[in-house]
Parts: sequence; structure tokens; C-alpha cells
Amino acid sequence: MIAKFTIPGPPKGKQRPRVTQYGGYAHAYTPQDTVVYENYVKLTYQQACRGIVFDGAVRAVITAYFPIPESVSKKKRQQMLNGEIKYTKKPDNDNIAKIVLDSLNQIAYKDDSQICELVIGKMYGEMPRVEVTLTDI
Repeated sequence: MIAKFTIPGPPKGKQRPRVTQYGGYAHAYTPQDTVVYENYVKLTYQQACRGIVFDGAVRAVITAYFPIPESVSKKKRQQMLNGEIKYTKKPDNDNIAKIVLDSLNQIAYKDDSQICELVIGKMYGEMPRVEVTLTDI
């Protein structure tokens, strides 16, 4: 079984939980940006892969495409598109994987512990997006 979908827009990474003090008690919460993006990932998956739920081991391939800065030369732009110049800025690969895989919990699989193989990459692209492929092993 294969589930393949694309999350349009600039890739985001999972942010750390925030902690506030309220009435003498510490309260942890997930930042709003993370909650919104996770819901966006869920909706995108549900629209593209209706009803596909994995029940065994899963291989996930996640490729994040980041926008090319407008200030770069044509030569450098082409090198970025060819993969000769890699995207080395934030967010980190692990945070990109975390926000995508956590979003798919209880939707694409029972728990993200089912992810046994993970391949993740960051590169430049004409259209910013995240491409995700899930396959059963």
C-alpha cells in the first residue's frame, strides 16, 4: 500500500511546547503556528489519501522544498534547482519530520511508532511544498 501527498506552502518545523505560570501552576501548551500547520497536514492527507490507514510497519519519505531567494543570480538559482546547492537553514530535518508524522497519528496509522524507516531531505524548489510518501514494509 502507498499513500502519496503534497503539502503546499513553505515547510514548517515543530516548535517546542511553551510553558506559562498561571495561579502558581506551570501550564504547557503547543504554539498556535504548530497547531495550525498540523491541522493543515491532516486535512491535506485526508483529501489526497481517503481511507488509507496503515496497520503495520511504515516507511516514510519526506522531501521539503524551500523557496529560492529572489536575490540570487541565475547561475546560482539553477544550481539550487539541480540540487548542487543544498538548503542548510532552519527548520531542522527532525522538526520537519516530527510535525508531519505527529499530524498523521490516528489518521494514517495508529501511532507514529509504526514508522520504521524515515528518509528526509531539504532542497530548493520553484514552488515551496512538502512531499510525503508512506509505504508499508
